[in-house]
Amino acid sequence: MDNDPKHPSEVVAKWLNKVKVLEWPSQSPDLNPIEHLWAELKKCVRARRPTNLTQLLQLCQEEWAKIHPTYCGKLVEGYPKRLTQVKQFKGNATK
Repeated sequence: MDNDPKHPSEVVAKWLNKVKVLEWPSQSPDLNPIEHLWAELKKCVRARRPTNLTQLLQLCQEEWAKIHPTYCGKLVEGYPKRLTQVKQFKGNATK
């Protein structure tokens, strides 16, 4: 949610009032490994410069197929280090 009031719907906001939500800086790095995977896919597709929606879909599928499972494993393995850095920088941007 990034502490941004426009993100949660009214239903979600009511539900969140019933649970303890962790404080989190609004511009903090995303720790979810899938976000880093999406960023890599986006970088690879953008480098190939699709010119229409059909080509974009094709290039996404091609680049997705090229991502090796070990890359995904490394993203997950790197999580503890990223978490430590985020704590060290008090939720601000890390390297």
